[in-house]
Amino acid sequence: MHILEGERVTKYFGGLAAVSEVSFQVDPGEVVGLIGPNGAGKTTLFNLISASLVPNSGVIRFKGKNITGMAPYHICRMGIGRTFQTVKIFPNLSVMENVRIGALFGCGGRISATEATRKAEELLEFVGLPQVSSTPAGSLTFANQKKLEVARALATQPEVLLLDEIMAGLNQTEIGQAMELVNRIRQSGVTIVMIEHVMKAIMNICDRIMVLHHGRKIAEGTPSEIAKSETVIEIYLGEANAAG
Repeated sequence: MHILEGERVTKYFGGLAAVSEVSFQVDPGEVVGLIGPNGAGKTTLFNLISASLVPNSGVIRFKGKNITGMAPYHICRMGIGRTFQTVKIFPNLSVMENVRIGALFGCGGRISATEATRKAEELLEFVGLPQVSSTPAGSLTFANQKKLEVARALATQPEVLLLDEIMAGLNQTEIGQAMELVNRIRQSGVTIVMIEHVMKAIMNICDRIMVLHHGRKIAEGTPSEIAKSETVIEIYLGEANAAG
């Protein structure tokens, strides 16, 4: 059974289809990349899966269950976590408190404060931030704020993690660290769907890639298949290479 799937998912903003009849399937343990030019509908699709937005039509299923239009907190507690394109941390709380919030509320209050602290300590170690646990989150470097957001998402104990451009704005060393982190998340048993413009990461990490353009899925395949697709090269990869 697919762990996550969508069937002809569509979202309009006014008369514009930001996502148009997109169908997708994600299998347990996969890392699936989602690429396309800016404005292609990638983050909108994430917002539909995580219920920040409700589709105009189509169905989204998680482990076979229709989750279309459920409340975002319900989606989170079922086992879908996410990060955001623009980092959304609690800047005045400590790094530790940010992750504890994910543990306490993402799991629906099913764990104690002591257990949440223990979980947060483990995750800060996992993402490489144990030394700054008492630091206000807003004072972290940009790269570390992104690591913190990943830790907080993992604290909700997701089975599927949606990563929205966690490598954007990072230097080459930080990108390498982020790639290593994604691989470790996968090895821990979490299924990943990732939006990313860093082609080195997409091509090296992902099992399969979906390409969106003007809200429609125009291609899907392995990294090598996508790299050879004339349509994708013309619409996206040529543009990305020129920019990068």
